[in-house]
Amino acid sequence: MSPLENKLDQIVAQARLAREQRERGYREQALKMFPHVCGRCTREFNRKNLHELTVHHRDHNHSNNPPDGSNWELLCIYCHDNEHQRLLEAQSGVSSTTEQKTSPQATHNPFANLKDMLKDKE
Repeated sequence: MSPLENKLDQIVAQARLAREQRERGYREQALKMFPHVCGRCTREFNRKNLHELTVHHRDHNHSNNPPDGSNWELLCIYCHDNEHQRLLEAQSGVSSTTEQKTSPQATHNPFANLKDMLKDKE
């Protein structure tokens, strides 16, 4: 392994360790501050499934960790993924409602001549 590769590996390892320590810190604080309930779906968590409860940064800035927890909310992994998907859709200008509005509308009306068809049978 070249010295450059070794140096890069060290930098990456340090960055990962720092991130894990930072996450552990604010996650532990949030779990002490807030009830163990998802802020979206209100699912309750206990010791067995607490690993499925995540800390969501409301402003999406993972470095913004005020000690009062005002930038955090606890979300289950499913609601957390959904929240980030909504952000990505908003940033790209595409959402499920936008797609529905721009999709082609049906033009065929199968009941357009129903009255005339019924008159013909009488």
